[in-house]
Amino acid sequence: MKERIIRAVAGSLVLISAVLTYTVSMNWLWLAVFIGFNLLQSSLTRFCPLEKVLCALKIPSYSENVSKKK
Repeated sequence: MKERIIRAVAGSLVLISAVLTYTVSMNWLWLAVFIGFNLLQSSLTRFCPLEKVLCALKIPSYSENVSKKK
C-alpha cells in the first residue's frame, strides 16, 4: 500500500509541476527537479520522507498486507 501511495504522490506532483510550468511560470519546474532528486536519493539511501509520514499514519506496506492475508 505504501509503495503505491508513494508512486501515486510522486507521479501526481510531477504532472502538476508540468501543468503549472506550462500555464503559470517556468519556476514550477523546480518542483519536478526536487521530486526527481528526492526519488534518486531515496533509491540510494533508502530514506524517503513520505514513507516516514505514512508509517506514522500506520499505513501498511505491501509485504505487511500479504503476510496478513495468509
